[in-house]
Amino acid sequence: MRSLDIGATGMLAQQMNVDVISNNIANMTTSGFKRQRVDFKDLIYQNLARPGAQSSDVGTTLPSGLQLGLGVKISSVYRINEQGPVQITDNPLDLALTGDGLFQIEMPDGEIAYTRSGVFQVNQDGEIVTTQGYRLEPNIAVPDNTISIQINESGEVFAQIDNQVALQNLGQIQLANFVNPAGLEAIGDNLFIETEGSGAPITGVPGTENFARIRQGALENSNVNIVEEITQLITAQRAYEMNSNVITTSDEMLQTVTQLR
Repeated sequence: MRSLDIGATGMLAQQMNVDVISNNIANMTTSGFKRQRVDFKDLIYQNLARPGAQSSDVGTTLPSGLQLGLGVKISSVYRINEQGPVQITDNPLDLALTGDGLFQIEMPDGEIAYTRSGVFQVNQDGEIVTTQGYRLEPNIAVPDNTISIQINESGEVFAQIDNQVALQNLGQIQLANFVNPAGLEAIGDNLFIETEGSGAPITGVPGTENFARIRQGALENSNVNIVEEITQLITAQRAYEMNSNVITTSDEMLQTVTQLR
């Protein structure tokens, strides 16, 4: 019976849907996290009578034919890159992006990764790094005798040095943007890497056209809407139950057939 296989594809698809929703809910407090959504598509169809085929020797055609669907599968899991809410933290090295763009992070192997999470610290060498110790690119070093750090909307980093009146310019933060940011590959730790699907990075100064402004002392929170996620979770659960009912019904029908004498 086709319905057994069809119901199984529905259960597998909804199981993966619940996995994606669960990951969204788990990261509802992750800084810079972007929620994901599942895209479904129907499987191939079995043509018992193809639409438009001739139904007689006088040239009459079938207006609709007879096609039986064979189930569903996951087409893709895509990331929704809408702006998350900004939370004030008053930490001078917490940086929120309002608009498009990502921070550039230098990985230990020299590869550049990208992130929306603006949680930064200063390491033993005075360099601005992520919580994993990866350097912000371009590299910016903070002098030992720095009293305070100021970062404006354009990404310029200034330091108030002890016994100096004028602020010292330490460098310029640059952001990266992509034609298709949904094509970036997530590698964990709030980091993404470039792929052929994302296209090559386009770098620019914060606050200019197509690039976000930087807000010091704040963080961009996850864009997960918990009410929407719970609603999606309930829908997925009901869909899973309905597909399991299809399998149960098909099994009962087969049992009726086997009991015929």
